[in-house]
Amino acid sequence: MTPTFGTGGNSESFYSEGHKSTAEAPAWLRGRGLDAYEYQAGHGLTSGEASLRKVGEAAKQYGILMSLHSPYFISLSSVELEKRLNSIGYIKKSLAAAEYLGADLIVVHTGSAGKISRAEAMELASDTLYKLLEDVGDTGIKIGLETMGKLNQLGTLDEVLTLCKLDKRLYPVVDFGHLNCRGRFEAGVFDDVTAPTPTGGVFVSTDDYRTVFDKIANRLGDDYARGLHCHFSKIEYTAKGEKKHVRFVDEGFEPPFEPLMEAIAREGLAPRIISESAGTMAEDAKAMKDYYFNILEKK
Repeated sequence: MTPTFGTGGNSESFYSEGHKSTAEAPAWLRGRGLDAYEYQAGHGLTSGEASLRKVGEAAKQYGILMSLHSPYFISLSSVELEKRLNSIGYIKKSLAAAEYLGADLIVVHTGSAGKISRAEAMELASDTLYKLLEDVGDTGIKIGLETMGKLNQLGTLDEVLTLCKLDKRLYPVVDFGHLNCRGRFEAGVFDDVTAPTPTGGVFVSTDDYRTVFDKIANRLGDDYARGLHCHFSKIEYTAKGEKKHVRFVDEGFEPPFEPLMEAIAREGLAPRIISESAGTMAEDAKAMKDYYFNILEKK
């Protein structure tokens, strides 16, 4: 097995080449040598069943692996019960949409820990997940909990892994840009600049990336680490955390993708890596894929 590479949403080049419908994306991605697509519903699910099934049918035809990013306003850890119950409803709708798309995983943000302690936020998130899982049963679609980049958000790697231990249907989704941001603060190496240099980040070497896979394997098992669902982009930060995603061609941003590809090749891992670059998702996903296979050729 080898890693697969794809995009979170549609690149600017997709539209500049005259494409308008996401149903055209699977064929377009296959033509670019890519393997995966994450359907973006961060601002809410607006497409109907027929449209989603059309995308799913195209993905199946062209061999594109599908996932779905659920709405950003989901909060598993809200202190307001109504918001947590609404979040369960949004996740259930996301699971239904994922089924129409033929997706095997949905990505969920866990919520905030800004106004309560992290321990309290974890208790609330755990309770919400128990309620959700009891309600939906086993759909066969993974519920992916994403690592987050802002300090007031629930979603350190340890927190995500602890929540995933609650049930086999829960899986970690590692965003390396987010972890890089958190790690800067935790290591005390963050300075108040908007374009930090690559030397200040957490992910610099191959071993830096390997520690993430090792921790997942130790906490959840080798299969979770080997087939990890990942997000990757370089990110511009401020003193408050993540500001915006940037492109690979933008200089002076982190983390570097090359050591990640080297870690994957060295360890024989097969993650799915979704590029979330700003407008150049397809180009940057292809850059990662080409770099990975160049490593293999040199072995």
